[in-house]
Amino acid sequence: MELLDWLNTPALELLGKPVPYSDLFGNICALATVVLALRRNILSWPVQILGSILLFAASISAGLGGNASRQVVIIVAAVWGWTQWKKSREASGEVLVRWATWKERLLLIVALLLGTGVFGYVLALGGWSWNPYPDAYIFIGSLVAMYAQGRAIVEFWFVWLAVDLVGIPLAVAGGLVFSGAVYLIFLVMVVIGFIDWSKRSRQTISAPHRGATDINRSTES
Repeated sequence: MELLDWLNTPALELLGKPVPYSDLFGNICALATVVLALRRNILSWPVQILGSILLFAASISAGLGGNASRQVVIIVAAVWGWTQWKKSREASGEVLVRWATWKERLLLIVALLLGTGVFGYVLALGGWSWNPYPDAYIFIGSLVAMYAQGRAIVEFWFVWLAVDLVGIPLAVAGGLVFSGAVYLIFLVMVVIGFIDWSKRSRQTISAPHRGATDINRSTES
């Protein structure tokens, strides 16, 4: 409990509101996670796990039950994503990215909408969040994004963008001003990540046991 108390003590003030250590360091880890994911660095997963532990403490202090639950599931999802990227790197020497199929895109959208409705209802029924449906949307959206990220699908950047657009006002309204500011930075990083991954997905096709083939060159021959 002493560690949790320390993590939730103010480290600084932003716009007249206290920023606890858990929110500060958790979001620093979150930013590092996005930078590492953009570079397709497998260290993005353990850094995300550490950040989620810290943000769990911040969410509890802010009374955001859905966001706190989100961090727990993110840790589990990060372990899965870590194993997926490890397998891809061992098979081909790098993490290969691709565009999703239309079937995969439809499944991502359905999971986001249906999951938000069901989990939002649960949060509202139990009184576990003061703003249940946006809280649920961020929770489910994060899981959908992490699944797509684990599959190395370019569209995961779109899902994170959708999460950020709701996360900014929700975090600020919950008193986590620093988290709201970080979400703004995420918006810029998500656009950069999308551009980088989309270029990589168009440039190469790779099989597990052979080098990448340049699409443009192969189509010209």
